[in-house]
Amino acid sequence: MNMPRFPRLENAVRRRCVLPASLLAFAALSLAAREQTPVQVLDASALHPPAGARVAIVEFDDLQCPACAAANPVLKAAAAQYKIPWIRHDFLIPYHNWSRQAAINARWFDLKSKSLGDEYRDQLFANQNSIYNPDTLNQFTQKFAQSHGVALPFAIDPQGKLAAEVDADIALAQRTGIKSTPTIFVVAANSKGAPFTQVLNPAQQLYTDIDKALADTAAPAKAATARKSGGR
Repeated sequence: MNMPRFPRLENAVRRRCVLPASLLAFAALSLAAREQTPVQVLDASALHPPAGARVAIVEFDDLQCPACAAANPVLKAAAAQYKIPWIRHDFLIPYHNWSRQAAINARWFDLKSKSLGDEYRDQLFANQNSIYNPDTLNQFTQKFAQSHGVALPFAIDPQGKLAAEVDADIALAQRTGIKSTPTIFVVAANSKGAPFTQVLNPAQQLYTDIDKALADTAAPAKAATARKSGGR
């Protein structure tokens, strides 16, 4: 389904103008409903499931991106329903004014537990419309930490190690050929079909692509099981 375009509204969202929450939500849904830009994959080394998994979701996102926020609940629900890994990579949009610090914060929470880091990302997306700048991001992060009984240090990343990890993700995205967010793939190991498929419209395509990837990686039935009759 092709959604109507609203160039002025989309530009306002990209500039993070202060718009009513309902209007921002509509803009985000409109952006998410439209198909994403197809990627010419230059290097597929990042497009595979982790060891031991048949199928996974690989996402390149920016925590300040409205379309990423709109897609996030769909990805979370699919990963939970199918019990498959969801690999999240940072690909920062240069003009966003707080997404880099948010990505660093998320990686700091990852050090406490991966589930805590992912919950921070999910909550950021859910509350994205109320975060306007680094100050409001800091307020949000303080409240999130307090609600989970975590004490934030004075400096989140004093040696720049977490920032270096974010930069490494950006470099990985660029090598892959990523140019926009969100960019989402369903990836498969030892598939008889495509090893990866870009999900251009998560709301309409994600579950279908996962079903196909699971079917393409299903182990063949054992001959003994397949024979319904005959000798041993």
